[in-house]
Amino acid sequence: MDILIVGAGPVGLTMAAELARYGVGVRLIDRAPHATETSKALVVWSRTLELMDRMGCTQAFLDAGLRAPGASIRSGGRVLGNPRFDDIASAYNLALMIPQRDTERLLTAHLGSFGVAVERQVELVGFTEAADGVVARLRHADGREETVRTPWLIGCDGAHSTVRHGLGVAFEGSAQGDDWLLADVRLDGPAAPPPDEIATYLHRDGPFVIFPIPGGRARVIATVGKTDAAHPRPDPTLDDVQAFVDQRAGGGFRVSDPVWLTNFRINERKVTEYRRGRVFLAGDAAHIHSPAGGQGMNTGMQDAVNLAWKLAMVERGQAAEVLLDSYSPERSAVGDLVLRNAGRLTDMATLSNPAAQAARNLALRFLLGLHAIRDRMATQMSEIEIAYAGSPLSAGPGSGARWEPGAYAGPPPGTGGEPRFLLYGTDAARGAALTGRFPSLLEPTSRSTPDRSGLFIIRPDGYIGLSARQAAWDVAERYLQGLAKA
Repeated sequence: MDILIVGAGPVGLTMAAELARYGVGVRLIDRAPHATETSKALVVWSRTLELMDRMGCTQAFLDAGLRAPGASIRSGGRVLGNPRFDDIASAYNLALMIPQRDTERLLTAHLGSFGVAVERQVELVGFTEAADGVVARLRHADGREETVRTPWLIGCDGAHSTVRHGLGVAFEGSAQGDDWLLADVRLDGPAAPPPDEIATYLHRDGPFVIFPIPGGRARVIATVGKTDAAHPRPDPTLDDVQAFVDQRAGGGFRVSDPVWLTNFRINERKVTEYRRGRVFLAGDAAHIHSPAGGQGMNTGMQDAVNLAWKLAMVERGQAAEVLLDSYSPERSAVGDLVLRNAGRLTDMATLSNPAAQAARNLALRFLLGLHAIRDRMATQMSEIEIAYAGSPLSAGPGSGARWEPGAYAGPPPGTGGEPRFLLYGTDAARGAALTGRFPSLLEPTSRSTPDRSGLFIIRPDGYIGLSARQAAWDVAERYLQGLAKA
């Protein structure tokens, strides 16, 4: 039976492509007649690009995107600071600006390389769970209904997720009070920010942010105040956008050629469980938050990478189902972190008290003059510090070196084949014996620890599962025994 994935946005496409790469059968359905046609999510960050190395599609994204090396924070005609991405500790020390429509196009092509296509105008209308799988009811565009059995159901179907509603999982949180304007336009004029810079203008009436887009375009967003829910605000006009440029960015450049003008409201919500039985949630179906920092799509795609290799190992009979118990705690903790950080950035940018705004600007000008603070901000946005220290898969006392349980060890070698853990040790004979005892869990050849400082088991996604002293072979055996299929 194929695994059923609901929702063919970036998260569902990533999930399907990763499972297909591991040789697991999938069906990917979406009720929409076509893929996203607007820019929506705009940035792919460093950790996501690192994980794409394993997927085998990083270069296609780099070729299609615009590389932004830094950002600026401005107020009253002055630059308060210039966070830079050049010092991010990653091979991808940049923000890759790429419209979501292109992200979906590239991921769809990547998925197609494994012989899988999106089934469009197919809607999940209900499901029931059994001990050995899920029975799902699907409705096609012509009204025909289909009943299918799937071993696992994965909801990647967005903020209004049918899968989440079917589970009855609470989506806890709230909506931020302000409406926001969004416009994808061209910018022209001497005062326009550099075409590869993310520019934030802090103004007494609210923030105004410009994101570069490939092809000489830019996304602008700004707070526009509160609206009575009973009387929705009409979509903005190009004149409205120009008025914000003149008022909040100080003018000196013009907007033109709009391709998308809309309003939106920020919601901050999250489930407490990413899994119930044989049903999983990922991406916006599990967490939505402020667009500040551009973490939403990245976090969802990393949800998919995290779950896919675990599900593949279980489906292929390489590991016990206990492996899946790590998905929800790992990704829920990351979701909490992203929600908190994005909320703080939004709260800082939308301060309304003049005294608080003045204090914020003064503090930012001082703090962003410090190299360590600029690096910290870039590191947080890039997500390269995401780790799983508290995961049930992170074990061992540590090696006393830089590789600690749950930390990211770097992109694993290779881009395909079966998902397996990788053993690093200093005793080749003991390593060979261990890989021989757990051939479905471990890569067949162990590797020598680079600094001869410890014994490590690296997960298929590059994170450290076990970190121990170099002689702790019994600890490594117990770790693998806990994951092995009986």
